[in-house]
Amino acid sequence: MFESLLETVWLVPCYALLGGILALPWSPGVIRRTGPRPAGYVNLIMTLLSFVHSVLAFTAIWNQPAKQVLIPWLSTAGLNLTINVEISAITVGALIVITGLNFLAQIYAVGYMEMDWGWGRFYSLLGLFEAGLSALALCNNLFFSYVILEILTLGTYLLVGLWFSQPLVVSGARDAFLTKRVGDLFLLMGVLGLWTLAGTWDYQDLAIWAQTAKLDPTIITLVCLALIAGPMGKCAQFPLHLWLDEAMEGPVPSTILRNSVVVASGAWVLIKLQPVFSLSPVASSAMVAIGAVTAIGGSLIAIAQVDIKRCLSYSVSAYMGLVFIAVGTQQDDAALLLVLTHAISAPLLVMSTGGIVWNSVTQDVTQLGGLWSRRPISSLAFIVGTLGLIGFPPLGSFWALMELADGLWGTHPWLVGIVIGVNALTAFSLTREFGLIFAGKPKQMSERSPEAIWLMVLPMMVLFGLVLHLPLLLQSLSLLPNWAILNKDVALLLIWSSIFGCSIGGVIYIGNISKPVHLPWQGLQDLLAYDFYTPKLYKITIIFGVAQLAKLADIVDLFVVDGIVNFVGLFSLLGGEGLKYSTNGQTQFYAFTVLLGVGVLGAWVTWPFWGVQFIDLVF
Repeated sequence: MFESLLETVWLVPCYALLGGILALPWSPGVIRRTGPRPAGYVNLIMTLLSFVHSVLAFTAIWNQPAKQVLIPWLSTAGLNLTINVEISAITVGALIVITGLNFLAQIYAVGYMEMDWGWGRFYSLLGLFEAGLSALALCNNLFFSYVILEILTLGTYLLVGLWFSQPLVVSGARDAFLTKRVGDLFLLMGVLGLWTLAGTWDYQDLAIWAQTAKLDPTIITLVCLALIAGPMGKCAQFPLHLWLDEAMEGPVPSTILRNSVVVASGAWVLIKLQPVFSLSPVASSAMVAIGAVTAIGGSLIAIAQVDIKRCLSYSVSAYMGLVFIAVGTQQDDAALLLVLTHAISAPLLVMSTGGIVWNSVTQDVTQLGGLWSRRPISSLAFIVGTLGLIGFPPLGSFWALMELADGLWGTHPWLVGIVIGVNALTAFSLTREFGLIFAGKPKQMSERSPEAIWLMVLPMMVLFGLVLHLPLLLQSLSLLPNWAILNKDVALLLIWSSIFGCSIGGVIYIGNISKPVHLPWQGLQDLLAYDFYTPKLYKITIIFGVAQLAKLADIVDLFVVDGIVNFVGLFSLLGGEGLKYSTNGQTQFYAFTVLLGVGVLGAWVTWPFWGVQFIDLVF
């Protein structure tokens, strides 16, 4: 029975897609008598079916060799496109994470969006997201991975813009879409360029080809840099990181997926292409540099944010920066473990703060406080989510960060300092957010803020237990690093960085120090608060340049294109007005005029050939 489920595991994306399609009639109001709730229930059933199918298939594939399923799609002009599906313990495990988190997010959404008018459309888009992410996990072809990433980009735009009657939502959806499209454009160039070099898009064939490929360093570097640009946008890396901040305008249930598995979609493709990146030391170094800048910059920016959602979004970018460092230094196992532990812990933080967004007047953390006594479950969930996201033993991220730092200790010791520093900054940032929201005395905006309803608390408690038991789960699957061979000095540094970050954050934001806390130099405070002025840099460079090109194109269109058209029209009008006075009613005169015009036109068209014929006659 399990073998048959394993062979048909490629149907898992179809379940979610079917659920999204079945929910469509409730979106435009075709079905009104029942209300929009059945759209959510249909998706819940299909997602649960996907999760159960994935779990049962995982039991059959564990400790078994990977399998491939080839689905012919297009064969024309020498181009053969076949959908290559890889069925392995890693891909099926990714399906479990995707479908499980989506199932919890949908239960959370039942309570969060109880009275929302966009219920049907929201659940349809969640089904689209689940289908795309599941297909990406199984896909073993770079071209189809690119197509799926484009679908996910469209899904991000539609989900962020769900409440399209609000101007900030519209601008946020637009900015998120355009920012990711910049990376997607370069990614397409890299995909096409790689085909001309390797002649294949299958990941396994690319890995075999990369072992013996001898290429021009400049060409392979350009191709690899283009391939990096796409995951840069998906993982919200500098300078393509602003979309994740803008996407916070969307509903919180969609943020649960976006901050966990959607941002990891780019990292998944990056890990698959790691053998290709190893051909270019320049591209690998660029990947490490991008990850380091994002990890440090995102951690610093998160400290100065006051919006409850944006405090978490920059921490997500910073964590994905560590994944870039892992891939750039060819540590695929550490990268996968980082993606997994982050995908489990980050949604718990979103859920614990989402209830505050749901029934509070403000999202400004400086106007909140004292919610520990009013929201004990959310408070505990935030603490566990924080400990699960930093290097705090024995929870999951400690082992992921430990494996990364241990692998870097012998080859790139300076990167170990970055990992430890980012861990300390993340611990400080999350402790700061906890202190501003849950600690202290209640303020005017938080005096009446009860715990969320059970539909929002239930998935939060499931993740609560999963974060605590993740190390045991990884140990049972033999996925934890071997403590006996790990560098104990690195482990102590990682643990002390967590303690240091949490302690400093606790002293400042949970102690009796007056709030708000400002840095000694206001310029540095503004630099962090305004995202290193990245939006302004966009305005004075890219946006300004595009605006000037648009104005130039408008001038050319107005005075050149329209001028020629208007001149032809005016000439025709004047010619017609002049001819109407030369009419005399004689048919032979009209025929002569037509023949004369045809003759002149023929002479003008054939004039270049007259000189050739004349020369032939002379000679």
